[in-house]
Amino acid sequence: MFTTIRVTVGRVVLVAGILILMFIPYLLWGTGLITARNQSVLTQQFREDQQKSHSHPATTIPAPPHDNATATPLVAPTMANPPVGTAVGTIEIPKINLSMTVVEGTADAQLAQGPGHYPTTPLPGENGNAAIAGHRTTYLHPFYSLDALTSGDMIYITTLQGTFLYSVFKSQVVSPTDVAVVAPTTGPQLTLTTCNPRYSASQRLVVTAKLVASDLAHPTSNPASTVKHHHAAPSTATTAGAGKDWLPAILWGVLVAVLATAVWVMGMRTRRGRRALTVVVGTVVWLFVVFFFFQAVTPLLPSSY
Repeated sequence: MFTTIRVTVGRVVLVAGILILMFIPYLLWGTGLITARNQSVLTQQFREDQQKSHSHPATTIPAPPHDNATATPLVAPTMANPPVGTAVGTIEIPKINLSMTVVEGTADAQLAQGPGHYPTTPLPGENGNAAIAGHRTTYLHPFYSLDALTSGDMIYITTLQGTFLYSVFKSQVVSPTDVAVVAPTTGPQLTLTTCNPRYSASQRLVVTAKLVASDLAHPTSNPASTVKHHHAAPSTATTAGAGKDWLPAILWGVLVAVLATAVWVMGMRTRRGRRALTVVVGTVVWLFVVFFFFQAVTPLLPSSY
């Protein structure tokens, strides 16, 4: 009896250790599969939205201004933000080879889709401080190399209102609770936030850029300096995940345990000639279930970028 209990406990500990070891590569690379799929859906949605909203040819890419340029770029008029979880537009940062579709929202579910726009800030291209958050080490790590951006680096953002060119002018590290970096501004500005250092959420890396050129889909005569919008600064709840739902993780966890037991029992009872095949097939099915188990567990962890 004691031997049976000891063996059972040993196997449970072994499986648990294997799951912990597997969870690390899942976070670093497996989550990328989820984001890649979500990005495909968001990109297709944004293209369809562009076709519906634009009655003229696609906008051109605005050129960087000359050193002596003094013209104030036009800003887009204020419009309602898209529903949370839907596409806002695209972001391209040539220096760090980033090209992704931005989703509305910064909760865990949205950041698993790609860079997320803070819902309480203006949309990119509008007047004010448009803010975007992104993961740095998981979910395709869109902002992995955000620390490489320096003054003068260009950021291109395309929304349904046009294409907008921002120039980086500041990079700083702040506390995760410092919401001042996404507070309203009187001019058109873009703020990108992510975790710092990599593999930790103890700080926030914040890159700030100003609007230097634009190509509006529906041109207006309002220069940036004359248009002022007022948006409430986001609270710390903006970046916090929604209420934790433990049930899916528990159910998938039970299924993982049941399958692990079933594979072991079948392997022991199957004839030697077919045992290897049984174990291989069972293990493949088990790994498939483990992937969904990890997917249910990840939202239960402390929120981070």
